[in-house]
Formats: sequence, structure tokens, C-alpha cells
Amino acid sequence: MWTADEIARLCYEHYGLRLPKQGKPEPNREWTLLAAMVKIQPAADQACNSPDKPAQVTKEVVSMGTGTKCIGQSKMRKSGDILNDSHAEIIARRSFQRYLLHQLHLAAALKEDSIFVPGTRRGLWKLRPDLLFVFFSSHTPCGDASIIPMLEFEDQPCCPVSRNWANNPSVKASGNLEAPEDKRKCEDPDSSVTKKMRLEPGTPDGVAHHQSFGNQESSPDPPSVSRCNLTTEELATVTGMAPSGAKVVDVYRTGAKCVPGEAGDSGKPGAAYHQVGLLRVKPGRGDRTSSMSCSDKLARWNVLGCQGALLMHFLEEPIYLSAVVIGKCPYSQEAMQRALTGRCHNISALPKGFAVQEVKIQQSGLLFEQSRCAVQVKRADGPGRLVPCGAAISWSAVPEQPLDVTANGFPQGTTKKGIQSLQARSRISKVELFRSFQKLLSSISEDKWPDSLSAIVNALLSQDFGNCGAEQPAGSERNKVSGDGMAVQSHLAPDNSVHSAVPTWADHAAQLFAPFMKDEGQCG
Repeated sequence: MWTADEIARLCYEHYGLRLPKQGKPEPNREWTLLAAMVKIQPAADQACNSPDKPAQVTKEVVSMGTGTKCIGQSKMRKSGDILNDSHAEIIARRSFQRYLLHQLHLAAALKEDSIFVPGTRRGLWKLRPDLLFVFFSSHTPCGDASIIPMLEFEDQPCCPVSRNWANNPSVKASGNLEAPEDKRKCEDPDSSVTKKMRLEPGTPDGVAHHQSFGNQESSPDPPSVSRCNLTTEELATVTGMAPSGAKVVDVYRTGAKCVPGEAGDSGKPGAAYHQVGLLRVKPGRGDRTSSMSCSDKLARWNVLGCQGALLMHFLEEPIYLSAVVIGKCPYSQEAMQRALTGRCHNISALPKGFAVQEVKIQQSGLLFEQSRCAVQVKRADGPGRLVPCGAAISWSAVPEQPLDVTANGFPQGTTKKGIQSLQARSRISKVELFRSFQKLLSSISEDKWPDSLSAIVNALLSQDFGNCGAEQPAGSERNKVSGDGMAVQSHLAPDNSVHSAVPTWADHAAQLFAPFMKDEGQCG
């Protein structure tokens, strides 16, 4: 049907042809990451093919994202108008939600080109049975999937951790397993440490994205990268991921931190530095983040689907990934399977229709041209530092405004004064996706709503709105309600921000949907 290289090539071509120059890395100075959702469906002339020939399919990119950044928890906003997580995988998934909303609009209007067909229950839809979706990422997801065994015969891109450093009393006292000064030396491409580690052209990308190097205390003697007296259990953790007979001397490091309450990493030198299978949050510079790692989010989507809680109101069954394809980079099939599916097998008591999926995982041999490794090879010993691109690009297969370029969680170019305006919202922010959901709801007559939404409206009708603000005369502009049970009148303040002196039906609906909005945030 398709190969990993075909998926990667399609995504790279789409990136080059359909995404604007704005938001892309500055040549020879910046790098970025790429992720996309690809729709696979049988070719139109499939019926004419003979049974003994391979099935012919068409492949189409329906969403794409780039990005490497994540805001700290102090910058998060309850209003939902900022992108908390701008890693490429999360941007691509949120862009996919925009695509799904558009497709539900088509289905509700009874358009034949929608990917959805009517379900068996009122107001519910399901994916056409001949369609499937493949998720592509140019690099292994940050977090658990990036903890990959490093074999004795491989190039070693990270500074091995010496036993003396791990036992350093000052580090133990501070609880900081990453000495900032040494970390900067390791991460700076122009430092003496990194120059020694620079890879030759043609070798795999040396450092998994969003990862931090292990740190090394300066010592006249190079630290050993032996097994460092690991226990049998510690060795089993990583040797199980290595080819039979190969000697594991270290692991690729991830900068993602264990969530509070987890056992935590040992920080021991060599292969036992990390503990695998744990939940992690994305790393931040100074300000700790609250966003789960991409490995954890992919695992979540593999159980709950990619559609999110709001769209699940309209769907009879979740929308799962059929496959995940990773570009050329440090990679371990076992680590990917553990991170995405293996650690979820004990999940039970799921609602009807939900289940842990055995997603197909493959790697392509094609390198993304603007990955860290590819750019580093091109620039050779060029001047200045090689840094991650600060912008993120979102693209969705929708007819209106498919592109969205952001930086620091807001549309690129947003000033501090303009943050409160409607123009300062990304089209894939929580609040804008919710507004799109409201528009979808308003396009459907109430008698065709799914039962779950009808129950919410009944709850709204049963509330005493007189306790929520000044009573409005019947028929007043403020109390006019559209078919979706949401107030149709909103007033704009001088700064174009939404202003409402009296709580409207939309306010109450937003309160009822708050748990789903929170769920959307955790998913990306």
C-alpha cells in the first residue's frame, strides 16, 4: 500500500511547496522539526485492479506542523488563547483537529466529499471505513521514545557522565542533575566540547530533539563508558532494546523531566542514566513547563484517539492512528513500541469503543533537510551558533486561512499591547478551536444534535440564570439565542476583546465545557 519513505517524501515535498517562508528556519543558522498527518485511501480506480496486484492508494497531507518550543507554566493562561506546546507533533495534531471540524461541517451539510458517514445513533458520525491516517514525525518524539540504547560501535553524540560527577555533593545537594554551565558547553555547537562530538556527514542525527546532553565534570582522564557496575535489573532495562549480542555503553538522553510523583531517573553514568517507561514533562529553560512529553501525548492518542473530547460528542468512535512513521534520526523500534503502546497495555475500564491500539511503527531512511543534523552538515564550521527556530507553523487542509504562524504561543508579530485582541489568537488555540466547535453546533438543527449535547442544553435550561447577573427583558438583544443554545450577541470592547457585562448562554456553555477544554490542553 505505502512505504515509510513514500510518507516521508510526501511530507517533505508538502513542507517545501505549501508552507510559507515565514516561520521557517533561517538558512544555515536555525533548525526545526516537522510532523504531519497523512490520509490514506484507496485509489479511485481500485475496483479495476486485479486481486493479485498490490492495492493502490492515494496519499494526502491533511495537517502539518513545525516547531521546537514550549512555554513555561508561568506564561500559561486560563483564557485558552495561547499555545502552551508548540512542538511539531502537537502543532500537527491540533491542525488535524481543525481539519476534522471542517470535515464535520461538510458531513452536517450532507456533502459527499466528507471523510465522515452517518453513524448508527442520532447526530453521530464515523470515519469512512476505507480511510486511515498515518502520523509522520521527522524525529523521535521527546520523552520516553527518545531514550535509546547507544551501542559500543556507534558514534557517541553526548558527553558520557563520569561517576565522579554523579557523586558530586554540590549537585546532590541542589537536586539539579544538569549543571547549567557544563550543559551550555555541551549544547553550544561552537564549544570545544561539541566540536569534538560533531558528526561526519552522512551519519545519523546525533542528538534526539528537545534532548539535553549528559554532563561531564572536567577531568584530565576521559570518563569510562563501560557498564559502570550496573545491576542486573538496570542492564535489563536497556539491553533488551539492543540487537542481540551488541554491547550497550550508554543511552541517548532526553531533556524531558519526570513528572512529580514518579520514581525519577537515577542519573547514574552510562546506560542506567534514565529510567524508561515514566511519564515526563517537556524541558524548559528556567521556567518549568506543564506540558507532557510528545511520547506521552502520542501514547494518550493511541488510547483515546486524536479527535479530542469536544469532537467526540459528534463521533461514534475515536479516530485512531493506523501507523506512525519516523524520519531518519537516532531510533529504536523497541523504544518506540514501549513508549507508544507497551506501557499502556495495563489500561482497563475504558468506555465503549476505546481501546489500546497496536499501531504500526516504521522508520524512513530519508533525512529532513532542515533537521539539526542536516543543517549542521551544510554549515560545516560556519560562524555563529546553530539554534532551534523560534517560530511554529500550522497548516490544515481547510478552505479558509489554512496557515497559522506563531511564536511564543501567539501569532508571530503579536505585541504585548495586542495580546488581548482577537487577532492575537492562534487558529489552533483552545479558545479558537472551541469557537469553531460552536460554529459547527450552530449549523446543525437542535433535533439532530447527539444525545450528549442535548443533555448539556437541558442542563443549561434548568439553571437559574437570574442568579448570574441582571435580568434581561424577554426578546432583548442579549437574550436572543441561536439554534445552538449559545448567545448570538457579543459586544467588542475598544481593544477588540470579547466583553460581556452580563453572563450569556455562551458563558454558561463554556463553563459546562470547561472539563473538555482542560482535556484539550493536556492533549496539546
